Amino acid sequence: MNKMGKIGIVVVLIVAVVVAIAVRRNRAGGNSAGPGGEVAAQQIPAQYKPEQLTGKGVPALIDVGAGTCIPCKLMAPILEELKKELQGRVMVQFLDLNKYRGLAKEYRISVMPTQIFYDASGKELFRHEGFYAKEDILAKWSELGVDLPITGSQLPTFERLVAAQPDNRPKDEICYMCDGDINAKTLVTVQSVKGPVRLCSPHCYFIMDSCLTEDKTNFEKKVSATDWSTGEPVAATEALYLYDLDSRTGRPTIRTFADRIRSDQASPGGTVIDWQVLKDKELATRCGFCDRACYPQDAVEVIVEGGLRTWGCCSHCALGVAARTGKDIEVHEKDRLTGEEIIVKTFGGKIASLEPKAAVAWFGQR
Repeated sequence: MNKMGKIGIVVVLIVAVVVAIAVRRNRAGGNSAGPGGEVAAQQIPAQYKPEQLTGKGVPALIDVGAGTCIPCKLMAPILEELKKELQGRVMVQFLDLNKYRGLAKEYRISVMPTQIFYDASGKELFRHEGFYAKEDILAKWSELGVDLPITGSQLPTFERLVAAQPDNRPKDEICYMCDGDINAKTLVTVQSVKGPVRLCSPHCYFIMDSCLTEDKTNFEKKVSATDWSTGEPVAATEALYLYDLDSRTGRPTIRTFADRIRSDQASPGGTVIDWQVLKDKELATRCGFCDRACYPQDAVEVIVEGGLRTWGCCSHCALGVAARTGKDIEVHEKDRLTGEEIIVKTFGGKIASLEPKAAVAWFGQR
């Protein structure tokens, strides 16, 4: 065996020994070094022992963890909510291994956090290791035969809602992609077998382009944009574009011109670019789930476990990044009405936290 192979085996053995020692110490109560360490570790307050927390005439949920582990931190707000919502019906208690390591032996804990379910008499019914989402905890109680009204009465009822008001806009004034109003000066038209497809801007055209899965050979020949100065259609691939940024939001603004003279006269700011340069810029930023073109100013920021950052073109796709990557994510999105930041975190494929807690998502389909 070569030298590197021997070194590799030694390293593996050292790691295995360290892990084994750590587990033994944890199960034995996590004895601390120094005189009196073992005694101190085992001195668990009487009120934290199973016989004192359970068997009091109501079911009990005991979560054993530590304030320093990530899954335990994510469990903390869930346990607080359950403690308030289930008061008088289920006793909810968190026990911190950092304070009393002897709890590991007392409750037979090998993974943090561990949730232990007890019936009203104090009999253990079920235990779960790792992060446990609130809805899963409630579902488990229901499965165990504990009727908790919160699982039905306090959850929102979803139903098909009628429109707040009828949309009486003429169809040809509504953008095919975003449902926004079409400004005649920024209209983009795509000729199709079913008639003209009208879009509110070159940006919405490139969103549509990024969604198409068909053969797009010569597709761009079907596209016309509107000259900003004259209001006349011009072949999109032959036009020039005055590309600028909104001074308030940083969002791109695009104006179409048939020739450079008119584009130069239109505005002292911005840069005149051709179709290919515009296309490259518009398709540079994509949704991390559906691959649709998007602007960062409109999109949802998604931070993937490990530090990778990407975008979601909508709330639905932002959460879809977790499914696509198989990793936990952190989503940052602005409230579409107020601009307030909304943060969603997942753990183990479940929603772990939502701030602010009153935030909701609207999902529509035309």
